[in-house]
Amino acid sequence: MTDEFMGPPWQMDWRLDALVGRDALPEHVLKMVDEARAELVTAKDPYFRGIDADGDLPTGMCVEPVRSSDPKGPRIMYFDNGNGWLVYSFDRRSEDPQILVFEIFWQGTDPPAPSPAVQ
Repeated sequence: MTDEFMGPPWQMDWRLDALVGRDALPEHVLKMVDEARAELVTAKDPYFRGIDADGDLPTGMCVEPVRSSDPKGPRIMYFDNGNGWLVYSFDRRSEDPQILVFEIFWQGTDPPAPSPAVQ
């Protein structure tokens, strides 16, 4: 064991109600949630602080504080171009730092609607 601060990949834990909500999502949405999860657990700073700090995220994802008056508080990560989001906090403990997901939400079309350009 080292005394240095641990870095990514971070551990991720889900509140039980958020986990139940995640498990109820359609398969194609679970893939998007897994992509969002992968981005969070491998990020150098899961809070994506600073201007354009989340610029490396895939198209359709972005992160912002839940409340602008609480910049060190929970974050919201949007996925599926804002049709879904995860609300989480990052506990920066020196031992076992982790991301805790409080809420998951998705409102989109099931099955996904074809792109208007395809029609």
